[in-house]
Amino acid sequence: MLKTQKLSLKQTVLNILKLQDSGNYSTLVGIGPMSSNLLQASFELAKDEDFPLMFIASRNQVDKDELGGGYVNGWNQQTFSQAIKDEAEKAHFHGLYYLCRDHGGPWQRDQERNNHLPVNEAMAKAKESYFADIKAGFDLLMIDPTKDPFQMGKVVDLDKIIKWTVELIEFCESKRIELGLPEIGYEVGTEETNGGLTTTDRYETFIQRLKTELDRKDLPMPTFIVGQTGTLTRLTEQVGNWNFQNALDLSTMAKKYGVGLKEHNADYMDDVSLLLHNSAHITASNVAPQYGTEETRAYLKLVKVERSLYSNGLIDKPSQLHDVLLDRAIRTERWRKWMEGDDVNLKVDDILKNSKLSAEILDISGHYAFNNPDVKNEINHLYQNLAKNNIDGQRFVVEHIKRPIQQYVKDLNLTGLTSKIESI
Repeated sequence: MLKTQKLSLKQTVLNILKLQDSGNYSTLVGIGPMSSNLLQASFELAKDEDFPLMFIASRNQVDKDELGGGYVNGWNQQTFSQAIKDEAEKAHFHGLYYLCRDHGGPWQRDQERNNHLPVNEAMAKAKESYFADIKAGFDLLMIDPTKDPFQMGKVVDLDKIIKWTVELIEFCESKRIELGLPEIGYEVGTEETNGGLTTTDRYETFIQRLKTELDRKDLPMPTFIVGQTGTLTRLTEQVGNWNFQNALDLSTMAKKYGVGLKEHNADYMDDVSLLLHNSAHITASNVAPQYGTEETRAYLKLVKVERSLYSNGLIDKPSQLHDVLLDRAIRTERWRKWMEGDDVNLKVDDILKNSKLSAEILDISGHYAFNNPDVKNEINHLYQNLAKNNIDGQRFVVEHIKRPIQQYVKDLNLTGLTSKIESI
């Protein structure tokens, strides 16, 4: 039996801010839940290292079946919540973990934005999705109405963003209260808002104006406000220019209002930048595609092992995982968001004819196809071949995923954080 979570995510963040006052700094990691293997790796590490987990799911990854479902394991909010509980129990994890909605809101599903849904329809779907989040026990909801398809390529209207943000928080709070559920945390702002909440002046203006509107309606202040620290993920690299002073200024400003600075796109960061996160007082950083890429790389390494076993006569028939995963991943076309320049418009057939380009895109986007039935069959075939030769393929995949998570755990001073938080 899992112990009942005693602390809301909001209280956890407030305790982290209190720890800062005594010179004890840590930065939480928001983990994009790309697969069951990633959940397993996360719980095992968090159990060993004693830190809180935050699982961040976008609407494209996890959503109501009626709204199109999610590409990660076909999870909706309820099955996602149950999968996390199941993995926690399997790992005998009794610490703190939180279900978080990443980029919730109108037009946050690709299809909604591409179809240029009218405002009223997009907001209605956003509310329907949030209500499912709340009923499934989500601990944090990101309120992000900044993907207005009618403002693409333009500066987003801050007045409109604040208006919609308040409307959505008001809706979520009314449903939470109606269901008699405990406190929910909210995350607001985005790296895209008004060109990015990059300067302290713009950041504070946003906070002040939002606070005024929330106070007027007796609504809670958010747990996190997202600010742009210079991070940017493209392909499988961190191509941004992380700015220590800007991060420190934004985190100091956020703390004045009792909220934490949240950083997005923190994948593939180097040790120097990560070690400086604590001195910059960043409260949380999101990492997602990197972990999916690490799982893809783990499978491709196992494919090489399998081919060697076959060439040495130790298995009868190798899997076709490499070719099937490559084909299905490229055909998802979800890799386009990570491409640069004209490569965004590459045609699937042209990519498949180019082995070098195909390998690059497989590295970026293999995780988008993990739930494909053909891919699943080939993974099982691979595992069976390896097992005949005393190799536990699934265990290798889990341990491979742990490697980059462990880097962030150590650099961001997460070891022992749960015990520190609970002792306050």
